[in-house]
Amino acid sequence: MILLAIAAFATVTPRIAAQDKVETSIAADFVSGYIWRGQDLGNVSIQPGAGIAYKDFSLGAWGSVGIDKEDTKELDITAAYKTGGFNVGITDYWFNNTADARYFMYKSHRTAHVFEANVGYDFGVVSLQWYTNFAGNDGRNKDGDRAYSSYVEASAPFKLGGADWTATVGAIPYRTDFYSDADGFAITNVTLKASKDIKVTRSFSLPIFAAVTANPSDGKAYLAIGFTLQP
Repeated sequence: MILLAIAAFATVTPRIAAQDKVETSIAADFVSGYIWRGQDLGNVSIQPGAGIAYKDFSLGAWGSVGIDKEDTKELDITAAYKTGGFNVGITDYWFNNTADARYFMYKSHRTAHVFEANVGYDFGVVSLQWYTNFAGNDGRNKDGDRAYSSYVEASAPFKLGGADWTATVGAIPYRTDFYSDADGFAITNVTLKASKDIKVTRSFSLPIFAAVTANPSDGKAYLAIGFTLQP
């Protein structure tokens, strides 16, 4: 829900391998800019996450708080299931930038929550994900009706120059003002991300990442850098 949601940061609950016992993870990203699926959601931000997992099931919380008072504040809760390369999940996004941003306000047309379902498959060389908003404060289509806003993404990991890289291309399949003002299909996210552990001491390394993102639909581009703290 993560810098990028490459489904990942986003999205972005810390990953936990399937275990026969309950596993807990805690982490926090510090980023120079919050870029999500090709959209600029804020400047310098702190993005903590925590999750628990049992076998193939996981439940996690992820948030973002901008240093700038005007930046978006966000809290996401994700329930997910993964087996082999297949994954499916549901996320409850909450943002503070609506007219009535009370967390426990779920009334239609007033809630600050967005509910999204996703399904995907990781083939190893490439991962494909489909996301669709099914309830909450969704975008609108050209007729002004709920768009059931969707986003599809392909990500390919590779290694180069001693770093881990990910190339991502994301698009909206049809008109929705939740992601873009385009009239139909549009590529909204082209990202190249590099990650590398920087050794600080003999026993401590700091994961550093940087990403260049372009949004061809809106004609914008971004460069962001950050690091992760994790016990």
